[in-house]
Amino acid sequence: MSVTELRVRRLDPRALIPQRAHPGDAGVDLHALEACELAPGARAVLRTGLAVEIPEGHAGLVMPRSGLAARHGVTLVNAPGLIDAGYRGELQVILINTDTAASYVIAAGDRIAQLVLSAVPTPAVVEVQGLSRSSRADGGLGSTGR
Repeated sequence: MSVTELRVRRLDPRALIPQRAHPGDAGVDLHALEACELAPGARAVLRTGLAVEIPEGHAGLVMPRSGLAARHGVTLVNAPGLIDAGYRGELQVILINTDTAASYVIAAGDRIAQLVLSAVPTPAVVEVQGLSRSSRADGGLGSTGR
């Protein structure tokens, strides 16, 4: 299914409608509705003032901004955040400041995350007595090497 639009509802008149920074970018930028100061190691839930209608068969993935992470140590606690197609509430972004020494100030309107739409298959879940064999088998975390 081809998605041609993302329906966005402004819940607060101060909210900025998401845009792509450059043509062809995968994600649209999400902006902070209000200012916030993140102390070293602190986390906060930031409002966007927006609700979206994710098309059926898709999910919205809220992803960190690499520039914030690289320059300031600010990233998402739950990256990626998942927005299901049926959710119509306000988008909120859970940021954390991983810097151990410096606070980071977010101004209203700052880009704080990006939203990427992804097609999501939804197969039926079927309980079985066994699974097909694979070369990795039941090797756990880190079992593919160093």
